[in-house]
Amino acid sequence: MHEDMAYCSARELARMIREREISAREVVQAHLERIEAVNPDINAVVTLCAEQALDEAEDADQRLAFGAEVGPLHGLPVAHKDTHETAGVRTTFGSVLYADHVPERDELVVERMRAAGAITIGKTNTPEFAAGSHTFNPVFGTTRNPYDTTRSAGGSSGGAAAALACGLHVLADGSDLGGSLRNPASFNNVVGLRPSPGRVPSFPDPMAWSPLSVQGPLARDVRDTALLLSVLAGPDPRSPLALDEPGAAVAGPLGTDLRGLRLAWSADLGGEFDCERAVLDTLTPQLDVLTGLGCDVEEAAPDLSGADEAFRTLRAWRFEAQLGPLLDTHRGQLKASVAWNIREGRELAGADVARAEHLRTRVFHRMREFFERYDALLLPVSQVIPFDAALEFPTDIDGRPQPTYLDWMRSCYVISVTGAPALSVPAGFTEEGLPVGLQIVGPHLAERRVLEIGHAFEQATGFGTRRPPV
Repeated sequence: MHEDMAYCSARELARMIREREISAREVVQAHLERIEAVNPDINAVVTLCAEQALDEAEDADQRLAFGAEVGPLHGLPVAHKDTHETAGVRTTFGSVLYADHVPERDELVVERMRAAGAITIGKTNTPEFAAGSHTFNPVFGTTRNPYDTTRSAGGSSGGAAAALACGLHVLADGSDLGGSLRNPASFNNVVGLRPSPGRVPSFPDPMAWSPLSVQGPLARDVRDTALLLSVLAGPDPRSPLALDEPGAAVAGPLGTDLRGLRLAWSADLGGEFDCERAVLDTLTPQLDVLTGLGCDVEEAAPDLSGADEAFRTLRAWRFEAQLGPLLDTHRGQLKASVAWNIREGRELAGADVARAEHLRTRVFHRMREFFERYDALLLPVSQVIPFDAALEFPTDIDGRPQPTYLDWMRSCYVISVTGAPALSVPAGFTEEGLPVGLQIVGPHLAERRVLEIGHAFEQATGFGTRRPPV
């Protein structure tokens, strides 16, 4: 019963709780027992709020008993990324410098999930300051892939994705600068959406005018992803980039009729990145699924020249602006890759940042023009299959060197520069049984489109229903 509940969709669990077929307390208890049984093997949930969650579940059941109006996530156990401040719950950012940090207030995404009735069951693991797409840190250690615990769960929302994959909670929030919602979704056979900047407002944010880093939803299927997006999205006066469109705009039923859509597929975006043969061998046959759904699929790629330089420059500038003081005061307590990225930022001149902004603008317009010809772009999420968890990052792709912790993430981070929404949806398994995700990219602000394509593909393939062995 508990395992069935652990893998039940958020939509169905929410319905059952509202109709009092099952209590919120039973749902929370089942997930706590699942965490106790499974989490030691994968290390995904790193701070547990068991007593608090059970108390909140009791309150949720009483509200229903008294006939109170409830939100769309009422009674659902969720976990928050350990970079998202959560009132009264330790939030470490994966850093020893914040190992005992307990915020006094929720940040906006946590606030919205709680307002919708969600129950905080814990915090999920992340790399130090969310830097890199492999989840390990000196506070909690390494999160392991539930499909093969010797492998990486990706990152930086790796704890969230791994926990979802093995039923430790129902929904999860995450963030994405260079792939941190998409890469772990791909590695763990779940769904992750990087929304357009402003779709999910953020607060507090020390760089509130920067569109490069966004927050968004993770779930086990596309409809649950859309449900969480509808909760997270919508205007907020504290976020200068927040869109006026309410979250309800993305909450309606998702269609599966893709007939007539023009889809472009690219294995490397015209040479922008290397990709392991095992990834392409898994993804390429899935193009026939979309053709069978009535899509016109052809090989084509937008011109994203300049996106790599723009991303690396703006990322380094952001790292120095946000974390630079820590390099001065706690140099020996920062991960080497974080320190390197801060130093890269310190070497930038104003002209470098200006050039990056010019490049980003040109990339946006070339992408906009590309989507005048195509309805969506398909490409690999991750350039590699889940790699050895003992590594910091893959140093080569089929023999081609990847010098820094960023190089192997180009398939995601060049898309970040475009401002386009991008969905990672389960798309098959390698011969070793490791998950591979398909990245579906749509025009700026076209979240509904990528969700509908992902939903139709998901319904046609069923890859997301394959559970890990843990």
